Amino acid sequence: MSDPFDAPTEVQRDRWGRPLVHPPEGSGKPEGYTRCTTFVDALEDTYNLTQWEKRMVAIGLSERADLLLAVAAHRDDKKKLNEVANAAKEAAKASSAATTGTALHALTERVDRGEPLPALPETAQRDIDAYRRATVDLNSVAIEQFCVYDPFRIGGTPDRVVEYRGQLYIADVKTGSIDFGAMKIAMQLGVYSRSTPYDFRTHTRGQWPRDIDQDRGIVIHLPAGTGRCELRWIDISKGWDAVLVAKAVRDWRGEKDWYEPFEQAAIEAAATDWAAMVAEATAVEQLRDIWAAADLAGAYTDELDALCKARKQELESAA
Repeated sequence: MSDPFDAPTEVQRDRWGRPLVHPPEGSGKPEGYTRCTTFVDALEDTYNLTQWEKRMVAIGLSERADLLLAVAAHRDDKKKLNEVANAAKEAAKASSAATTGTALHALTERVDRGEPLPALPETAQRDIDAYRRATVDLNSVAIEQFCVYDPFRIGGTPDRVVEYRGQLYIADVKTGSIDFGAMKIAMQLGVYSRSTPYDFRTHTRGQWPRDIDQDRGIVIHLPAGTGRCELRWIDISKGWDAVLVAKAVRDWRGEKDWYEPFEQAAIEAAATDWAAMVAEATAVEQLRDIWAAADLAGAYTDELDALCKARKQELESAA
């Protein structure tokens, strides 16, 4: 008998960070499902993110002479240079916004669960007050509920399932800029709107109270430190169209048979029934073509030579 106190408190993952899910077929063995964010990344335009990271590294290096020295000392060591670049990003406080956003995100969860909040800095308090005002008409039905989309073997955790005017919607809390990446957001919410709740403790699938809208989702934009929060509709039907394209791209990337050795044509030619072709030849010129083709394919043998000569005599005798 299993000890209920030993039940996992979060989704178990494999060494690649994929959530382990028991497939619906009931094989009994968990599989690594693709994380939703990873799945939709197949179509993400990373240009702006890459440019931002370059700027952060440049700023960090300008402020840390020791990191510049490390670059000079390890310019041929890729692993070390990666470590230096990451340190330079940290020196430029590249992760501070993400840290603040994660904390603010956690506070919104406590608000929606009806839990008390600790004393907050004034800036954070203004953000939370703005969040309460903007979401007053949204009733949270599920908060951080892990779910799966079995047809594509995707697992992920939407921020919220909310009820608004009697309809359920997938909602996403964003504490940073939403000027870029709208397609990725729409793709994720499109997947979640079609997904099924999954209890990782019991490995069972559940159901939402009602169908979730698959045309529109809600983005709760709470830019950290601004004291502002606004709701926006996002077209997740178009997002789902993009998910289907991402599925095709991932399938293409998994395709292995792109190349074929040169000798493959000769191997296939060797399997040709040359003897039957000789027997069916109706003219000497046709025999000459068969000779040439067999020779090119590396299939011309003494036996085939004898068959060709015998058939040539037959055709000439019948002429």
